Amino acid sequence: AEGVVSQGGQCSLPPSIENEIKLLTAEIERLKNFGCLGVSPSLEGLRDENAKLKYRLNFLKKSLQEERSKSTKSMININSCLQEIFGAAIQAAYPDLENPPLVVTPSQQPKFGDYQCNSAMGISQILLKTREQKVSPREIAEKIAKNIPANECIEKVEIAGPGFINVHLRKDFVSKQLSSLLISGVQPPAIGKRKKVVVDFSSPNIAKEMHVGHLRSTIIGESMCRLFEFAGYDVLRLNHLGDWGTQFGMLIAHLQDKFPDYLTVSPPIGDLQAFYKESKRRFDTEEEFKKRAYQCVVLLQSKNPDFIKAWNLICDVSRREFQKIYNCLDITIIERGESFYHEMMKDIVKEFEDKGFVQVDDGRKVVFVPGFPVPLTIMKSDGGYTYDTSDLAALKHRLCEEKADILIYVVDSGQSVHFQTVFAAGQMIGWYDPKVTRVAHAAFGVVLGEDKKKFKTRSGDTVRLIDLLEEGLKRAMDKLKDKERDKVLTPEELKAAQTSVAFGCIKYADLSHNRLNDYVFSFDKMLDDRGNTAAYLLYAFTRIRAIARLANIDEQMLRKAAREEVLILDHEKEWKLGKCILRFPEILQKILEDLLLHTLCDYLYELATTFTEFYDSCYCVEKDRQTGQIVKVNMWRLLLCEATATVMAKGFDILGIKPVQRM
Repeated sequence: AEGVVSQGGQCSLPPSIENEIKLLTAEIERLKNFGCLGVSPSLEGLRDENAKLKYRLNFLKKSLQEERSKSTKSMININSCLQEIFGAAIQAAYPDLENPPLVVTPSQQPKFGDYQCNSAMGISQILLKTREQKVSPREIAEKIAKNIPANECIEKVEIAGPGFINVHLRKDFVSKQLSSLLISGVQPPAIGKRKKVVVDFSSPNIAKEMHVGHLRSTIIGESMCRLFEFAGYDVLRLNHLGDWGTQFGMLIAHLQDKFPDYLTVSPPIGDLQAFYKESKRRFDTEEEFKKRAYQCVVLLQSKNPDFIKAWNLICDVSRREFQKIYNCLDITIIERGESFYHEMMKDIVKEFEDKGFVQVDDGRKVVFVPGFPVPLTIMKSDGGYTYDTSDLAALKHRLCEEKADILIYVVDSGQSVHFQTVFAAGQMIGWYDPKVTRVAHAAFGVVLGEDKKKFKTRSGDTVRLIDLLEEGLKRAMDKLKDKERDKVLTPEELKAAQTSVAFGCIKYADLSHNRLNDYVFSFDKMLDDRGNTAAYLLYAFTRIRAIARLANIDEQMLRKAAREEVLILDHEKEWKLGKCILRFPEILQKILEDLLLHTLCDYLYELATTFTEFYDSCYCVEKDRQTGQIVKVNMWRLLLCEATATVMAKGFDILGIKPVQRM
């Protein structure tokens, strides 16, 4: 356990750690020589002492190894740090207890310290149930507190109420972490082995326009990708386009009729939605056209070059329309539609047949998955494939070819049973073990209008996404002009503020709601600059960034101060803000586990309101009341402003929101 402890890792430890490890090792050897390593029941006390020493030694060694494996630039996760400390304390206090509950949370009120360990109540219940020992939680809490190992995080602990352990952090520890953040920037905690994440999101259908229903998948999926990328994962962003199937038969047949020279002259299809509706009308009403449409499907699936060209022409028109929306929303995604998996589908059917999972039902080949009442149809009676087949092929390719460690499908809640069945089929056939590979359906609710019904136009049609974005731009500009921003901003600044507010508000309104719930789309609410909205946060961020600028403090001066100044956290509002800033890694870790991005929005709003409390109570820049001249700059407070803005900027980046310098 030799080596030097790094100063910026998960839980900084005192330099005396190596001496303590040597002393503990020697003490364990002494006990071993004394002949008491679990040999005689009469030496119970010595055996307990040995167990505690071993747990303490293991904790120190583990901490030292983790320190060396982490970049010194990483932001620490204070909650994880405290969990390690209390985990070691519980093991030392109760060495025979298997998987004891470990509950560490931020305190809700300052009088209860900064964090709380609430494990004592759970341990009390376990001792009563498994050993019939009645021990009060308070007594357990006291025993845990006595076994807390040496560390640099904790100033003191207090036992409160029935057995809560209130934790007070050391101010120099928090100050040092804030300085590290200012010097190194917002760096994610090290994740160990770099895992591969595949995220399936957006997924519109060719020849149909993107509508408001695609908005949630696109925004949520993009944000999830940004989070995993920031955390150091290798992320593959996939757009599972609906670009294959029987509908292309009618589209190609209609293309041949309307633009017979399509092979030599690119057809001017302006409105693909109208083109689709016209071909569908003909398919439903003209028997001859319907027959020809089916023939076109056969020729397309047999890879006839003329029909492949027609198919590509139709796909390209859609791609251009989709890309306009992706450009507006700053979405990066790789197209890999159903057609990509077409050649793999026959092998999927064969694999399920070879393993005896296929049953024939009225000519269809179906697979029953235990626990799911509706089977997967992997081949229709006419020999065609289905969504089930293409989703199984996609699942296998992502697991076996892409070697994904984590696979996330950002698709609406209506598809939940379908995806659970597909995932279970993948497990059943042996493509993955859920204990090793995480396969998740990140489901989301529908977008509602202000009447609480499915969001539609006045005529009852689905709202086109491009129309929605254009309406957002118009309303954002109206809002800025209402505030007379057009009189103080240059045309370029006004345009930047318009797009930042319009698209930022649309994204934030979605992401700030729990994705599992339906949410009401309201431009009035999302453009309100009060409350938990992007408009409020963007304005707060711009204001924070302006504080140093108006005090004539530039970036270089702030960087120099970050290296030289000690951040004083004596005022209660300074202390509250400092701790809030450092909770950022805890928030991100939680989202990586549950994929609920509204937690980040709630945190950013809390950070902005905590900053406002600090700014109202603590002078950053002191001015002469008569002349308005700056008489004093409290640099440590400007550094707190800078740390707040740095974390907010990274939060915005993960949410896909672009702040502006002037608003």
